Amino acid sequence: MIHSILADKATRLYIFLGAFFVANALLAEMIGVKLFQLETSLGLDKADFPLLGQHHLSFVLSVGVLPWPIVFIMTDVINDYYGVRGVRFLTLLTTALIAFGFVVMYFAIHMPPDLGWWIGSSAAQGVPDMQAAFASIFGQGMNIILGSLAAFVIGQLVDAFIFRRIKRITGDKRIWLRATGSTVVSQLIDSVVVTYVAFWIFKGMPFPLATALVLTAYSYKLIVAILATPLIYLVHAGVERYLGAARAAAMRAAALTMRDEQ
Repeated sequence: MIHSILADKATRLYIFLGAFFVANALLAEMIGVKLFQLETSLGLDKADFPLLGQHHLSFVLSVGVLPWPIVFIMTDVINDYYGVRGVRFLTLLTTALIAFGFVVMYFAIHMPPDLGWWIGSSAAQGVPDMQAAFASIFGQGMNIILGSLAAFVIGQLVDAFIFRRIKRITGDKRIWLRATGSTVVSQLIDSVVVTYVAFWIFKGMPFPLATALVLTAYSYKLIVAILATPLIYLVHAGVERYLGAARAAAMRAAALTMRDEQ
């Protein structure tokens, strides 16, 4: 039975795309605790601008945004060939795996540490207490967990819905419009949900400051979504070559007419 399943190119492709989707979403959540200065990484002077009454703002982002362009691309390609149901299944599976990952990390943090060699094993590298470092890196607050999970689920489902609506209007034409258009809307929702839930609701951050952070984070995601558009075409070309033009066209047609509730 397994041989016949894996022999099907469409099934293998879904597993491959789904694996990249899940892996990059998990990585984004795990590494998201670190912040970086976007301007400095690009060799530019640090920005210093006012917005909504907040002064001295700049583009400080979570490194979790780095793998997200791959998630955007995988979402759009899966939607094109496997429909909204294909995206929804992977979204819910990924959400469950992220939640499971946080549970495992919670227990890992609270396991009694070795107070011998391990606790000071990286003192020479500037880490005198490995347990404190481990807990700080992997012990993200519940506000961040709830905010990021809510944002991920809502953003992905909205992305899939808008992608399909645009495709029903344009058909197979204008891949850039449905890919970029759906990402532009879904990432606005993602930025709003994760920032307001994690910081405004749970941490009491002033609303103007939270809104300013939403706008700066979203502006970055908007630029990345536009710059990633050529990669969408590149991945589509690879899928077409792998499946064959006739099979790919049939799958796109089936994905478009598939009922969401089936």
